[in-house]
Amino acid sequence: MLAIAASLTSMVAGYTEPGPHQRTELAAIHERARSLREAALRLADDDASASKAFGAAFRLEHGPEREDAIHRASIDAAKASAVLGDQGIAAIGDLGWLAAHGNPALIADIVVAFGALRAAVTGARTNVSFDLGALTSAGATLEEVRDQHPALWETVERLNGALERIDTLTTRIDHRAAPTDAG
Repeated sequence: MLAIAASLTSMVAGYTEPGPHQRTELAAIHERARSLREAALRLADDDASASKAFGAAFRLEHGPEREDAIHRASIDAAKASAVLGDQGIAAIGDLGWLAAHGNPALIADIVVAFGALRAAVTGARTNVSFDLGALTSAGATLEEVRDQHPALWETVERLNGALERIDTLTTRIDHRAAPTDAG
């Protein structure tokens, strides 16, 4: 989903004619979107590898080895999803800029890009949260997990904030993309 959002961002940036003072910003957005598209595919592979290790840990026989494996795999999986989510957060501003300054004929593509970005950020938030919650299967409480992994715990809140930001930006432009949906 992050790669789709990045591809649409790149497309809209490519079809936008910059004003005299917008060339540099538009070129930077276009380059970041192209770079993000490539990175998103690598990050998805990293996330899949972390998920595979996570599943393997839960298949081990009950005991200390399994608990250690679950702990390591949970943290690795949470970190992989957090990186993906942080990349999504970084893309919000570029889409917001395009919503305000991009080619108005492509506003529907911007709304769709926001939808794909929202799905990517939601997936990252849910996976980080789930992976942290999985640590309770090895005997930790959620309070202990929060105390032991504050950066990952804060990632969930940061991703929640990003979802609110995406929703706000989408609400501001959706009527332009879907005027017949006004009721």
